[in-house]
Amino acid sequence: MKMLVKSVVLLAALGASIPALAQDAPEPEFTLNGNVALVTDYRFRGVSMSDKGFAVQGGLGVAHKSGLYAGFWASSLAGWGTFGGPNVELDLFGGITVPLGAGTLDVGLTWYMYPGGAKITDFAEPYVKISGDAGPVSLLAGVAYAPSQESLGNWFATPTSRLGDKEDNLYVWGDAAYAVKDTPLTLKAHLGYSDGNPGLGPNGTSVAPTGSYWDWSLGATVDVGPVTLGVSYVDTDISTASAAYNLLQPNFSSTKDGSTISGSKVLFSVGAAF
Repeated sequence: MKMLVKSVVLLAALGASIPALAQDAPEPEFTLNGNVALVTDYRFRGVSMSDKGFAVQGGLGVAHKSGLYAGFWASSLAGWGTFGGPNVELDLFGGITVPLGAGTLDVGLTWYMYPGGAKITDFAEPYVKISGDAGPVSLLAGVAYAPSQESLGNWFATPTSRLGDKEDNLYVWGDAAYAVKDTPLTLKAHLGYSDGNPGLGPNGTSVAPTGSYWDWSLGATVDVGPVTLGVSYVDTDISTASAAYNLLQPNFSSTKDGSTISGSKVLFSVGAAF
């Protein structure tokens, strides 16, 4: 009987220690994450980069426990300027996240590349983001500023354009997300403001699109096992007249029917993260 009691006590002690051991497990040095998606239209700051058609996207990133991170993200393109090559956007990014009060500060840089495409289309854009929670709502505010570069320059027929011109671009935005309790549903909202050069960059390319304008979206995602389904309404305040005035046409019109690629549209997506 004494032996039985000792065995029970020993088993109980071992059982109680298991959660403690799990809790004390060291944080991994590096964390790897990735994502893949199929979208009915790739919108960059409210403007279609895929000629209002489907796009395949995916990325991979690695983060260190110190907060440092780096990775890449890519998407197929169509109907946007004259990138040439395989018509692929490849974004290389890196930065660091640090605690800021109850939230997080994220400082980094994105290098937008178009492999095999026309010259002077790539550009660098540093960014700063602050995120946190307000009750059940997750909030994020960000500022991205691309300093003066030839790829953003005003190279086309405007009174101020000239070969080799360098221009900058500012983008300010805010995001909100609300995960509906006890459901796989998350509601999302986005509002952004762009302020860039008045014309187009080399080869009809530049940060999308040039000029000053607002973009916004409202949407929702549903997690179905490992897959996430999404729907969103995207729009900008760019009028057809404004697009023509800022020399956005024809580079910023659909090659299929000539319609604007910055107008409102309902988008759908299916993706997975790992």
